[in-house]
Amino acid sequence: MARRSPKDSTPDQTVSNAPRQATIRRETRETQIELKLHLDGTGQVTVNTGVGFFDHMLHHIGRHGLFDLDIRARGDLHVDDHHTVEDVGICLGEALARAVGDKQGIRRYGFFILPMEEALAQVAVDLSGRAAIVYNAHYGGSKIGGFDVQLLEEFLRAVAFNARMNLHVNVLYGSNDHHIAEAICKALGKALRMAVEFDPRETSVPSTKGVL
Repeated sequence: MARRSPKDSTPDQTVSNAPRQATIRRETRETQIELKLHLDGTGQVTVNTGVGFFDHMLHHIGRHGLFDLDIRARGDLHVDDHHTVEDVGICLGEALARAVGDKQGIRRYGFFILPMEEALAQVAVDLSGRAAIVYNAHYGGSKIGGFDVQLLEEFLRAVAFNARMNLHVNVLYGSNDHHIAEAICKALGKALRMAVEFDPRETSVPSTKGVL
């Protein structure tokens, strides 16, 4: 079935197999970021933010979402990792919103429960056009290596608000902080993959409003 391209401005203009991708560039006094996202990729990920653990988590999101993701970021890491992590989240959220287009024919909802050794994370998303986040995760410490665990929530909040989606994260249990964070990011990739997939039975925007 022909799908409307995210770049099309008229409702009757259709393009078959149009690529769903976006490039976002953000430059502030604190960060310089270029992010490229292809929703219908194969999980090819290249990331360099200067924050090693964060790069590791971004790889999980792209690989398990089967998104092609390229992120180049430079930030004021001499101050803190916060600005870089949050701004990458802003860019990823904007890229998701742009790449998914008018959401015609997609599933809209995605969810996944993912085990990572002793940890179990549940992530659910709704590409509703309305931003909200619920984050229930508890860690044993404040750092994973040198990474502040609070920054994962800040990253996810930035993604959710800039993608204009509902994001619910619940960690049911877990004792290893690395496993908890990894389970969340892998589950997010899986849930987003489901949400952006085309539903073969859906011929319009999946909403009673007719628009998302």
